[in-house]
Amino acid sequence: MAKSALLVMDVQQDIVRRYAEDDGYLPRLRRAVDAARASDIPVIHVVVGFRVGHPEISARNKSFGAIASAVPAGERAGFAAGDPGASIHPEVAPDDGGIVVTKKRVSAFAGSDLDMVLRAGGIDSLVLTGIATSGVVLSTVRQAADLDFRLTVLEDGCLDADPEVHRVLTGKVFPRQAEVVTIDEWIASIASAAA
Repeated sequence: MAKSALLVMDVQQDIVRRYAEDDGYLPRLRRAVDAARASDIPVIHVVVGFRVGHPEISARNKSFGAIASAVPAGERAGFAAGDPGASIHPEVAPDDGGIVVTKKRVSAFAGSDLDMVLRAGGIDSLVLTGIATSGVVLSTVRQAADLDFRLTVLEDGCLDADPEVHRVLTGKVFPRQAEVVTIDEWIASIASAAA
C-alpha cells in the first residue's frame, strides 16, 4: 500500500509577500495541511535556506547569485539563517515535531536530505504544493518522477507569477508525470480512502 506525504514547498514569508494578490491561497493550502494531518499523512515543509554570507551560492548561479550579491556581508537576510523573511508563513507552519527540510537550490531535493527522510519513512507517494509552480514545483516534479515517486500535484495548492505558465504546467506538462487535482478533490479522495 502506498504511503504518502504532503510537501509544502517555499511557503516562506518573503516568497508569500510576492504573491499577495491571491489572498485565497493560504486558506486553501491550510485546508490541505489540516486534511493531511487529520488523515495521518505526514506534512513535510521544504524551505530554501543558506548560511550567513551565502557560501553555498556561486556567482554563476543566475537564480540565487543575485540574492547573495544583494545582501551585505554578515547580514541575516536573503534566506540566510536567522532571516525572518525565510520563516514559514504562520498560516501553514509546522506543528510540534513537524519536519522541515532545507534545500539549497530550486528542487526540493537539491542540497537537502529530503530523499533520505522520505525513504526512512517508507514514503513512496508525494503530494506537491508550493510557490512557484514554474520553480520548486516543476523542478521537484521532474526530480521526484526520476526517483520513482508516485506524484500528485494540487493545482490550486500551487502559485505562479504568470497565470498562463501555471495553466500550461498544471494542464499539459505535469499530467505526464503526476496526477493533477484540486485541493477539494484530493481531500475527498483521502476521506473516501479512510472510509
